[in-house]
Amino acid sequence: MKNNCRRGFLLLPVITASAVILFLLTGFLGVKEQGGSSSLSDVPVSGAFRLPDSVSFAGERVPLGNFDTRESLDREIIMTAYRHGSTILIIKRAARYFPVIEKILEEEGIPDDFKYVALAESELMNQVSPAGAVGFWQIMSATGKEYGMEINNEVDERYHFEKSTRVACDYFRKSYQKYGSWTLAAASYNGGRKAIDEQLAIQKQNNYYDLLLSDETARYLFRIVAYKLIMENPSSYGFSIRPEEMYQPLRYTEVKVDTAVTDFARFAAGFGTNYKLLKFYNPWLRKPFLTRRLNKTYFIKIPEPGSRTEFEADLLQNRDQ
Repeated sequence: MKNNCRRGFLLLPVITASAVILFLLTGFLGVKEQGGSSSLSDVPVSGAFRLPDSVSFAGERVPLGNFDTRESLDREIIMTAYRHGSTILIIKRAARYFPVIEKILEEEGIPDDFKYVALAESELMNQVSPAGAVGFWQIMSATGKEYGMEINNEVDERYHFEKSTRVACDYFRKSYQKYGSWTLAAASYNGGRKAIDEQLAIQKQNNYYDLLLSDETARYLFRIVAYKLIMENPSSYGFSIRPEEMYQPLRYTEVKVDTAVTDFARFAAGFGTNYKLLKFYNPWLRKPFLTRRLNKTYFIKIPEPGSRTEFEADLLQNRDQ
């Protein structure tokens, strides 16, 4: 009897843990009650995902008939889909930033698929790489200055969302003009044109999928395409996020500044906001002050009144419905 009781006590934590894990998995995968569109049978809890019959990037076909191409894409889809926390946050951020990126890409004549490059570069965060690349588009200082960006201890336009997006577009356009391939243009953004040129000459190939490249650049395009597939159909890869849980676009007005600002905290207060929010909307301002620069004009984003709390109000309203 004592042994049986002991076994029962030992099994209880195991059963409880199993139940908790099953609950978390079903909640994460968006399993719905009967009549819903998602179920455990739709998405693998652990395993590979079925690749689409055909995939393209910027209108250029990804040759899935090649086993090496297919396996490379399969690898990136699995690794991205199972990075649950990071990928959920990327999906949420995309709701805020993709509309702006899409508009600029269209204006610049760059295929819409290039918005996924920003996911591969920074996950839509103002990151700084060990090599010193900065911002959503991971622009190096020398490259930024080459494209006319202001980069100093007070202002770093690599953190400027719209300006850095246009610089990236300029790079994509010039690379496409050079290679005649959007796929190679994307690859050159990671590996650099010089490295791509060298490998094209050495290997006597002009197709990204036929080139032996460094591991990072070899995986780069497949990572971008993996993001594209997941973002276009997140539920097929186990992600279920309600619209009201997405991060909403920022609402703001712009103030023209052509004089020195001695104290941005006081400046922000004058517009009914605070220094923290001012920096969130304008991360390119690197100091709490701005020295006057001759013939230089800046446009600083000011959060619209009430925009900080309206997201929470909308969320509560949607939950009550």
